[in-house]
Amino acid sequence: MIMDNKKLSAVEKAGYGLGAVGKDMVYMLSASYVLYYFQDVIGVNAFAMGIILLVARVFDAFNDPIMGVIVAKTKTKWGKFRPWLLIGTLTNAVVLFLMFACPPKLDAAGLTAWAAVFYILWGVTYTMMDIPYWSMIPAFTEGGKEREGLTTLARSCAGVGSAITTIFTMQLVQKLGSQFSASQSAKDIERIGFMILAGVVAVLFVLFIVITCVTIKEKSTVDMKTASVGEMFSALLKNDQAMAAVITIVLVNSALYITSNLVIYFYKYDLGGVTWYDDYTLFNMVGGGSQILAMMFLFPLLRKFMTSIKIFYVSIGMSLVGYIVILAVAMSGAGVAPIYLIPGVLVMAASGVNNVLITIFLANTVDYGLVKLGRSDESVIFSMQTFVVKLASGIAAFVASVALGIFNLSDAATTEEEHNIDFSLAVPESSKMGLRMIMTLIPIALLVVAFFWFRKKYILTDEKMEELAQQKKNL
Repeated sequence: MIMDNKKLSAVEKAGYGLGAVGKDMVYMLSASYVLYYFQDVIGVNAFAMGIILLVARVFDAFNDPIMGVIVAKTKTKWGKFRPWLLIGTLTNAVVLFLMFACPPKLDAAGLTAWAAVFYILWGVTYTMMDIPYWSMIPAFTEGGKEREGLTTLARSCAGVGSAITTIFTMQLVQKLGSQFSASQSAKDIERIGFMILAGVVAVLFVLFIVITCVTIKEKSTVDMKTASVGEMFSALLKNDQAMAAVITIVLVNSALYITSNLVIYFYKYDLGGVTWYDDYTLFNMVGGGSQILAMMFLFPLLRKFMTSIKIFYVSIGMSLVGYIVILAVAMSGAGVAPIYLIPGVLVMAASGVNNVLITIFLANTVDYGLVKLGRSDESVIFSMQTFVVKLASGIAAFVASVALGIFNLSDAATTEEEHNIDFSLAVPESSKMGLRMIMTLIPIALLVVAFFWFRKKYILTDEKMEELAQQKKNL
């Protein structure tokens, strides 16, 4: 490999980080709001949406390795990564806008087809740019601190992009929709608001990635290691500790994603209020801040006093307490939104800690595989991180969609078309009760299973890792 020894400039770092902001703004707009948009705003059947989201995300997870192989075999005068980064961005931006521009006059079958086609296309085109974005780092950085520093910067910028979309989407949808909608019905305002916002995000996405492509030059040719789906499952079957970690990740992430998919419905149809989206925005702001602060400060603080495994048990406990409090307060009939911020902080802070632990546990399984099996499978095992997160996302979206279908939440409020009305008044108490139970009891059950599974199967304690480190030196 030929590498230019020139260090990365501030402009190059900023250009790369800006790309992360744009791509995660796009990702969170789809991941957090596509179910709400199609099911609640457009009116696609909830059960149909559940199947679409599950199939699309599982297909997307299998599509990742395929795209990795295509990128690895690409050779152009612009490099192997930047062409796909630009092509993927342009196509994904167009698909994103079209996905949130569903014609409302289509019949039920047409609406469902629109959702299925464009959501699957969105996943394919996003993968087309996401794989080369992260894989290109070795092509323009030297190893060691420079590479670690750029990766950390990019992950932080991605967090900023996610936070911007998560926190401000519903506020912007309401403002843009109110400004440009010919009708002032609630659904038309949200439909127009989402379409305009998707267009704005798509344009910013393209602009930011173009800046990335212009400022970053591929200074080397690198061998890009890719893992096939078969290799991933083979590694799991042979490495029992990788299997233990992966199943734990699926369970924990599914619990969180079920709640995150349903919380917008909780604020709209249960807590209600004329400006319910203000309370929802505040919840996302506080929860997102708690998640970031937990990664930056809570985990390092806890690590001074306890092992990573004990920290995981603490995080599970925090999540369980948070969910139990949310359920108890909701069942008591408390309709004051700020009360839910406290248990929300517990759940989201625990999620932030788990984000750090996931990487640690997977890294430990690599060393375990090297010593016990004579193979590290590093690239294969870390490819599983993206795979299982997408799998958990698909499972959670399916569960949330089925719950919405069973309790007919949006259907119960379809007669309420005026803007600035309290949707909760049109929803029967039985539907509210069902929503509360699904968004808390199922996550609680998943976390309990994760706790006992992890406790029984995962053996890589700090002492065990020290033992493996000594054995690794002797290989």
